[in-house]
Amino acid sequence: MPNIFISNHPLIQHKLSLLREKDTQPKEFRALVNELGTLLCYEATRDFPLVTKDIETPLMSMRTNKIRERIALVPILRAGLGMVDGVWNLIPTAVVLHIGLYRDEDTLKPVEYYNKLANYQTVDRCLILDPMLATGGSAIAVADILKEWGATNIKFVGLIGAPEGIQALHKAHPDIDIHLAAIDRQLNENGYILPGLGDAGDRQFGTVDLF
Repeated sequence: MPNIFISNHPLIQHKLSLLREKDTQPKEFRALVNELGTLLCYEATRDFPLVTKDIETPLMSMRTNKIRERIALVPILRAGLGMVDGVWNLIPTAVVLHIGLYRDEDTLKPVEYYNKLANYQTVDRCLILDPMLATGGSAIAVADILKEWGATNIKFVGLIGAPEGIQALHKAHPDIDIHLAAIDRQLNENGYILPGLGDAGDRQFGTVDLF
């Protein structure tokens, strides 16, 4: 699969290790997700097209390069929210589009409960943000929604992926690049990534005692 990109940057791997540790508390967990969002965004935007512009420096005029496209961040609620500020640090002009999905615990299928897209396409490229690419169901559902809305350039940016989820997203949307910090071993019977880091949403917001 040529469009899977795994970052081996030492800072990303170090912060991911801290994120995985079971004793990492919600405040630190949120900070790490934010920082990893920034670092992974840097990797994922490497191929963004540029346009030449005329600007004025304090000393003279010059021609320089700026990002050509209008960018939208699409966090999958709720866990994806933790990555938004980190990406916004690098792309402060990006707009944020919210799509809410939850996973049915019996079927493991995504259920849409919130959709805040404009009535018309206002962006050139969308970055789907979600820390975990587990079964791939949520990412596929969001990509389906965005394409129906009119988006044609989409990337997925996450922290950890399971082989099952990566394969499912690639099969459903082979045109979508997938950027991750790691590919883990497998899913367990409940659809959680192993070794993983637990439930990214619960660990960010402190809603469940994992142990």
